[in-house]
Amino acid sequence: MVVLILGFSLFGVTKLIVENSFINYFKESTEIYKGMQKIDNNLGGTTPLEIVVRFPEAKPQEAQKTTQSSDELDSFADEFAEDGNDAQYWFTAQKMETILRVHDYLESLSEVGNVSSLGTLSKVGRILKEGKDFDGVELALMYNELPPQFKKILLSPYVNTEYNEARFVIRIVDSDENLRRDELLKKIQKDLVTKVGLKKEDFELVGMMVLYNNMLQSLFDSQISTLGLALLSLGAMFFFLFRSLKIAIVALTVNLVPISVIFGIMGIAGIPLDIMSITIASIALGITVDNTIHYFYRFREELARDGDYIASMHRAHATIAFGMFYYSLATIVGFLVLVTSNFIPTLIFGLLTVIVLLVAIVSDLLFSPLLVVIFKPFGTKTTKN
Repeated sequence: MVVLILGFSLFGVTKLIVENSFINYFKESTEIYKGMQKIDNNLGGTTPLEIVVRFPEAKPQEAQKTTQSSDELDSFADEFAEDGNDAQYWFTAQKMETILRVHDYLESLSEVGNVSSLGTLSKVGRILKEGKDFDGVELALMYNELPPQFKKILLSPYVNTEYNEARFVIRIVDSDENLRRDELLKKIQKDLVTKVGLKKEDFELVGMMVLYNNMLQSLFDSQISTLGLALLSLGAMFFFLFRSLKIAIVALTVNLVPISVIFGIMGIAGIPLDIMSITIASIALGITVDNTIHYFYRFREELARDGDYIASMHRAHATIAFGMFYYSLATIVGFLVLVTSNFIPTLIFGLLTVIVLLVAIVSDLLFSPLLVVIFKPFGTKTTKN
């Protein structure tokens, strides 16, 4: 039985994912789900992601030389000189080529719904110029000559000449069933270096998607570390409570069963660890340890009467086991109320908690006496004497 539980848990844990999908928080019949899906399908996605690309500083003379490679610049040279603004030197052919490479790469991703950048404006030239993009000179002219209210809409959100940066605004299709946010962010970071040719220090991923993902990953890491600390603390508590290392190990083993089983179920069922469900391990540990203390304390009291482990087990089950069972049953009924919720995280949280409670009471009433009878952590008559 122990081998089966261990195998089931390990198999499920290997399939466990850390994911946080806002659209999947609601049932498909709700208006908010339908609205978000319509935005994903028809308006280019819901979750915002931004990429800021920094270009290396270039000398004004070099930038001017690159920009003046086009004959079209000559007709505007005097106008730029009178303006006294160096912004026109920012729009070089090399920068525009890099921007278009990044833009085309982002558009090629199936998880991406819409990409807005300076490359979008450049491609508008294909309509106005019979298939040719706007070049750097024309964009520089546009940057200098557009009225402020239009520049604020068309250019300013995507380029900052003062800090030598270009900005890409992306919207992710949140309803994509195959979307794995952490994997997507890592893939973009890798491909911008290997496929697009950027240096790792020359770009940065920011925005709401990065914030949510970092928060979830940080919460997951902290849960793992605090869970380990909690287990060590409980082991120390059992040791000082019963004055036995063997009892502490047996008690911890019993408490690990609900955590292992619930993670196995989540992995096999495809339920991701998100902001709500990630706390289920702490709840499982808290619920199980309470019943474990009650059972082990009662078992020790019964064992002190005659030293018979089997008889002590029967007496413990005839007394404290009823209280443990009805306490768990009442708690299960309370958490079952959450299963009626329209909010999916609340529903899943309630369902997982009910499963944890069932596994915990089974572990305490079946697995605990099994381990106690086999390993006899309280000692025998001989050792007591």
